[in-house]
Amino acid sequence: MSYLLALDQGTTSSRAIVFSDSQEMVASAQKEFTQFYPQPGWVEHDAREIWASQLSVAVEALAEAGLKPPEVRAIGITNQRETTVVWDRCTGQPVGPAIVWQDRRTAPQCERLRAEGLEPLIQAKTGLVLDPYFSATKLQWILERAGDPERLAFGTIDTWLVWNLTGGEVHATDPSNAARTMLYNIHEQRWDPELLEIFGVPECVLPRVMPSSGVFGEVDPSFLPGGAPIAGVAGDQQAALFGQACFTPGLTKNTYGTGCFMLLNTGQLSKISQYGLLTTLVCDTHGKPAYAFEGSTFIAGAVVQWLRDYMKFFAKSSESEQLAVSVSKEDDVVLIPAFVGLGSPYWRSDARGAIFGLTRDTTREQIIRAGLKSIAMQTYDIIEAMQQDSGKFIHELRVDGGATGNNYLMQFQADILGIPVLLPEVTESTALGAAYLAGLSSKLY
Repeated sequence: MSYLLALDQGTTSSRAIVFSDSQEMVASAQKEFTQFYPQPGWVEHDAREIWASQLSVAVEALAEAGLKPPEVRAIGITNQRETTVVWDRCTGQPVGPAIVWQDRRTAPQCERLRAEGLEPLIQAKTGLVLDPYFSATKLQWILERAGDPERLAFGTIDTWLVWNLTGGEVHATDPSNAARTMLYNIHEQRWDPELLEIFGVPECVLPRVMPSSGVFGEVDPSFLPGGAPIAGVAGDQQAALFGQACFTPGLTKNTYGTGCFMLLNTGQLSKISQYGLLTTLVCDTHGKPAYAFEGSTFIAGAVVQWLRDYMKFFAKSSESEQLAVSVSKEDDVVLIPAFVGLGSPYWRSDARGAIFGLTRDTTREQIIRAGLKSIAMQTYDIIEAMQQDSGKFIHELRVDGGATGNNYLMQFQADILGIPVLLPEVTESTALGAAYLAGLSSKLY
């Protein structure tokens, strides 16, 4: 029997899952890492800690599975997207903290470009709205404070992991991650010279773009004796779409993680949204580029984390379900989780969180329920935008991610949408998608 190792590098933790060639989960490991909030609106990671945590869980998962290195047919990587790392090619050390996708420090740069009338051109080329969410202004911010660009390498987290896993031999990314940088032309599928000039990014810092399902390079034997090919790479949401088998235009999935990320497969149609959505690259059944509409919600599961860690309403996230269910009647309490602004379909970086409808009798249980409802209501808004953009009714929603374990949330989501909300048999859709892509290129499937 052959096995696939999926490395799933997320916003708050690094995970590794071993799948058999029949797509069964054999072993897994997970490790959280530090979140840094140095200023309001700033979110940073230590790229070295990310690499160390990812390597650690890979070793742990393989040990739990009892595998010998030759039994690992291939490795697939999936990752938090947009998060930006710049490092010195000679030393392999980051020049500073990784700027996370949630970070809003470059909002003034986006406003300047908007005032110059550049937003329509940027959206036409990239399918993205002009927002600090994406990598371009983050990279610009770092480069303005770094040294000689000839020594520097840029990458999203996938690129950083590939670089380290191959001992610095491979500097590469895939189309699904490149499409989230705001530097990549999704129609011509190349780094766009005009965009590089707009954002002041020299081409020498950019990674090579390789197929999502293809061999990127061999893992350094010092990490995995005998080595193994890195044979699949995709951003987390595109990997989840692939793992959920949403191959047909019209199929839709939503991942309920730190944020919510919903993708509607549009096949080879690369239409630019008129209703606040993104157009992005995904993978077809062969791992080749196709297109999708995407709606991105910055705060979803993170609102539960906030209620737990900051409001101290409960000790474990799983307790939120029972506390919400304990409220016997409807009320007017509404929570807007705009902690870092609002994403799709509003794109308001100046929006801030609020709670409405409070009275002297309002309980913590009511606020918890309002927090869970806020996740579902943001999803509702995106579904509405997708139906308007596509001109088609969405008949079902395939879901994955940690928050899908909350039965109250899932039932409320189905109730307000009026369509089935379907959970997959293998709940680890993101990691499974990465494993599928690696399995395809390594001829396992």
